[in-house]
Amino acid sequence: MDTISLRHFEKNHLEILKSFHLPAEQKKFTALPIDILEETEGKHPIVIVYGDAPVGFFLLHNSNRVKEYSANPHALLLTAFSINHLEQGKGFAKKAMQKLSNFVKSEFPSYNEIVLAVNYKNIPAQELYRKVGFYDTGERKIGPIGEQYIMKMKVEDK
Repeated sequence: MDTISLRHFEKNHLEILKSFHLPAEQKKFTALPIDILEETEGKHPIVIVYGDAPVGFFLLHNSNRVKEYSANPHALLLTAFSINHLEQGKGFAKKAMQKLSNFVKSEFPSYNEIVLAVNYKNIPAQELYRKVGFYDTGERKIGPIGEQYIMKMKVEDK
């Protein structure tokens, strides 16, 4: 039975999100939820939930920041994707990303594309994103710790 779901952040998620931990080699590629949880216009915190417990987190942006990654006015930017270190290796990241397209279609119906930037050294993340339908656009950006690949996925019925 698949009990992974994607949910908008709620106050009852806060205590568990505060306890998230990532090893240093992962933390350099993303941010912990507690560091980026403040809600602002155009930034939507999304919690990956297993049963009723948060196990992961990411942000979806529909702000002007998206324009740095896509010319599509109907694109969302995915950032800060992470799975709590204690919950890694259980398939949660893949299951969550497989649900992303339908989640966006349901919760953000006017959007038809998801774009992200992944560091060229972050091979596990690149492989995950490819497995779930993202493709490398060939575009590159220089991020805080080096070159980033710009990847996109069309939002389709699955």
